[in-house]
Amino acid sequence: MEDTILQRARQTLTSYLEENKRRKTPERYAILDAIYHINGHFTLEELGAKMEADNFRVSKATLYNAINLFMQLRLVVRHTFQQGTHYEACFHSDYHCHQICTVCGKVQEVGGAALASLIGNIKLKRFHPMGCSLNIYGVCSTCHTRLARLKGRKRTTKTNNNKK
Repeated sequence: MEDTILQRARQTLTSYLEENKRRKTPERYAILDAIYHINGHFTLEELGAKMEADNFRVSKATLYNAINLFMQLRLVVRHTFQQGTHYEACFHSDYHCHQICTVCGKVQEVGGAALASLIGNIKLKRFHPMGCSLNIYGVCSTCHTRLARLKGRKRTTKTNNNKK
């Protein structure tokens, strides 16, 4: 299925470039391929490192220009998280949801048919939605447990100090 999504993304890029009489450069296709082979979110630095590891060097300007084009074509989506700007391949998903821990900054994908159905049933006047990105902020279970332990230790220490 991944290859089918990549092929459809490549076809979208090809159609756009042909219709707008822009060059079909090997760099654009190599960057698109690299993006669709990254599992999850990535920074431009991580994308550049992946390209270099694949023995395909591109300048930062080329990466920025390609990413901007891909966002315009809805092949890539930009997310602003606590750790900075991240990108993600998005051709295959119109509804996108993240849960973000406000303590450690961990980002986890949330989704499924129920979410898509819920969002798809929202009635919007004079507007035709093409997709949705939703961020849910909270505390992950790891941080919640750690915070509860710290709170318990403070209570114990306070009680012991009062007994003295």
